[in-house]
Amino acid sequence: MSETAKAIEALTTREYRYGFVTPVDADTIPPGLDEDVVRLISVKKNEPPFMLDWRLRAYRHWASLERAEAEPRWANVSYPPIDYQKVVYYSAPKRKTAGSLDEVDPEILRTFEKLGIPLEEQKRLSGVAVDAVFDSVSVATTFQDKLAELGIIFCSFSEAVHKHPALVERYLGSVVPYTDNFFASLNSAVFSDGSFCYVPKGVRCPMELSTYFRINTAGSGQFERTLIIADKGSYVSYLEGCTAPMRDEHQLHAAVVELVALEGATIKYSTVQNWYAGDREGRGGIYNFVTKRGKCVGPRSRISWTQVETGSAITWKYPSVLLQGDESVGEFYSVALTANRQQADTGTKMIHLGKNTRSTIISKGISAGHGNNTYRGLVKVLPRETTPSATPCCSAIAAAPTPSPTSR
Repeated sequence: MSETAKAIEALTTREYRYGFVTPVDADTIPPGLDEDVVRLISVKKNEPPFMLDWRLRAYRHWASLERAEAEPRWANVSYPPIDYQKVVYYSAPKRKTAGSLDEVDPEILRTFEKLGIPLEEQKRLSGVAVDAVFDSVSVATTFQDKLAELGIIFCSFSEAVHKHPALVERYLGSVVPYTDNFFASLNSAVFSDGSFCYVPKGVRCPMELSTYFRINTAGSGQFERTLIIADKGSYVSYLEGCTAPMRDEHQLHAAVVELVALEGATIKYSTVQNWYAGDREGRGGIYNFVTKRGKCVGPRSRISWTQVETGSAITWKYPSVLLQGDESVGEFYSVALTANRQQADTGTKMIHLGKNTRSTIISKGISAGHGNNTYRGLVKVLPRETTPSATPCCSAIAAAPTPSPTSR
């Protein structure tokens, strides 16, 4: 057996180390979704009227799609119908932080330490600022004060709604509107915490920004929303990670990520996706249905997606870039692994709108066992575009015995 084959076998047969449950007292609403639930979520987050209005418009749009049975079925994945009335849409630890790690439930601190994210040590270390999201809320964000000295805003989405409502109202839905697709509409109606970042003009963020998402409550879904705005000439690099307990039933994760790069700005967005993938027979695991999109608004702006996909029972996502600004650049680098009974339909879209834009796509897929791994990509050049440059490169490895790699 070659060294490559040995490495793939070790990766695909490893035990999941993050499947534990944290015993915390939680504020969990009953399963089900209607306008009253949407209003309740908004009340619990003490949101201003514009947010409730956004949520309700999104819910009504999503409800019309559900009535029309418009949940997308074109992806090369197979799963039984989801009963959206059996999902818990909000669950949060009753003991929350008010800006200090000293007020976070010790059990939650121990959880993130076990996951390799020691929040207590973050008070002493430098180099990475972390926003820790547990079920439906952010429980801690480190290095906010240090970043604020440079004018950088890095906080939970809920905090941004209260402290920076003008920025949120201006950019929320500007890249992924609530009408974009079935799961983006659902997210827009019920989204919980995610991260918010604004980097001011000409500032290079001096440290990596990171968010770690943890599902804990049985029967709950996680619906975070992340919004990153890089103003003219700025730079930011962001990393997200995620894990969930091992359970026999599936749980839903439907997130939205919006990136906005203004003139000369650069956003690098990296993902290490390690949701629970289910057991060898396909029982349990996370349904990972995510919409990620960036918009290069200004000339010479750049957005780069890098992702490593190893988890989830089913993954459905296509991080994309709208190359609106002249001479803007979009990049997508991906490695997707499916093993046992995992299914993945992933890829990217590069939409060339401005003049002299460039895109690079490099995607590698690995299928082992009965894994089903599909790549789906699109490079579209609009009539206004002149001298575009697009470099796609996709490949797949079938590691046996009956894997299914596909490119489209």
